[in-house]
Amino acid sequence: QVQLVESGGGLVQAGGSLRLSCVASGMFYSINDMGWYRQPPGNQRELVAGITRGGVINYADSVKGRFTISRDNAKNTVYLQMNSLKPEDTAVYYCKAEISRGYPYKDFDSWGQGTQVTVSS
Repeated sequence: QVQLVESGGGLVQAGGSLRLSCVASGMFYSINDMGWYRQPPGNQRELVAGITRGGVINYADSVKGRFTISRDNAKNTVYLQMNSLKPEDTAVYYCKAEISRGYPYKDFDSWGQGTQVTVSS
């Protein structure tokens, strides 16, 4: 069993900052890619930022220059620093991790339960 637990969401005014954390625990060999997704009200889930185990990063165009993703492999943790928040950033934020259990098991994706981020204007 693998669990991802997010924290750090909340209510913030436009222009403010929040830092999300996601910790993975359970039985696994290693974590490959990690990422943050969000689902605004009435919309589909979308990628916000991703980071490989080696540190290669990609961002959605809408958050470039404002959000920073990072990870601590020793702590099985991924972070999302969100600055200059806008009302359109309001969403439930989910972390995802690609879990490796080693040969002969197949890698699989594990998701957190989500954390609400609300940005008021």
